[in-house]
Amino acid sequence: MKPLDLGADVVELAAAPGPFTRPQPLREMAYRADAWTPAETERLRTLFLDDTAIADMALALGRGRAAVAERIALLGLRRNSARAWTELDDGELTRRYGGEPTATIASDLGRSCSAVYARARILDLTEGNPPEWSPWEDAQLVEGYRRGVPLTQIATLIGRPFGGLSSRAGTLGIVHANHPPDWSAQETARALELAEAGHRYTAIVDMLAGEGFPPRTIRGFGLAIRKLGYGRGWGRAWTPEEDALLQKAYGEGTSLTPLRRQLGRTSGSLRHRAEYLELRGRHANRNGWRVGPDWTDAEETRLRADYGRVPTKLLAARMGRTKAALTSRASSLGLVHGYIRPFSDEETRALDIAFRTGVSIADLAVALDRKAMSLSKYATNHGYQFGRRPRRTVTLEALLAAA
Repeated sequence: MKPLDLGADVVELAAAPGPFTRPQPLREMAYRADAWTPAETERLRTLFLDDTAIADMALALGRGRAAVAERIALLGLRRNSARAWTELDDGELTRRYGGEPTATIASDLGRSCSAVYARARILDLTEGNPPEWSPWEDAQLVEGYRRGVPLTQIATLIGRPFGGLSSRAGTLGIVHANHPPDWSAQETARALELAEAGHRYTAIVDMLAGEGFPPRTIRGFGLAIRKLGYGRGWGRAWTPEEDALLQKAYGEGTSLTPLRRQLGRTSGSLRHRAEYLELRGRHANRNGWRVGPDWTDAEETRLRADYGRVPTKLLAARMGRTKAALTSRASSLGLVHGYIRPFSDEETRALDIAFRTGVSIADLAVALDRKAMSLSKYATNHGYQFGRRPRRTVTLEALLAAA
């Protein structure tokens, strides 16, 4: 049969009438006092496209922040901002990143989650990704798993954490020769990750059960994880080789921290063994457990003088140490950062005046000689929501006189 070519004006081949039901009469909708009007919705769209923060939108519309956020989600609006990050934005991100959900921070700053992640990486708020696995590392891992080598020794050989070993093993599709028969690869990886984080076995068993893994007994869990080669040195006799390694570390004055992983023992176990071998007090460094160099008297004097006055990142670079090392040492010395000093009555009064007179939080921070993120946190805790405001130069004296 020859196919039929349809003309361009054909819109229907056959009529297909169906049973039409009578439409139901329209009924009146119940009135809701909190319903969004078309004008409010259009106003919300305009504010959103102008990259206005949600807190400022709520003030402009006279609604709660949660109601505005819910309406934005229902309308399907998405941020696509190219605004430059201000000093206040960076300060707020630094203060809250890692302690609050990223989605909440992004919503408050009027940015996308990806923008927050990218900015956090630029500000060194997140750790960089671990290096790619080399063919040599993969070969050692595969052979170690095939031979049933304890994970502690494989980690020491390759220089990777237990979590990295199990994750890479899952990617390569290999299973340790001593892998418990009724354990999944995911359960093994999670158990090793929690054990390496320092949690007790009783807590790990509860955590795994809470995450949906099969419930385990403490005895069964301990036997299974030790069979894989992970041990904390509890109840295990010291060998002459281990004693020699500990004595060598004390004799050469090297850090004792790597011995915890190399020997699979706790810090307490190493200290007790050092005392048994009469090594306590003979280490060349005051703190043999520190990986980095010991703090000298001159460095501590400089830290006391500059901590809180010089930016921590800059001070760390000048002293050749990490920010974490500086803050840890400052905490042990009882030092308090400058922007954490108590607020005086004058500063509290200036905060109230600045809020009522339209002064921005960044300008107020300059006038009070404080960090903007610290001042923003203090203001929020005391019920002041500044939002976005135009910048202008002010002084503490001018603010107090404006009252």
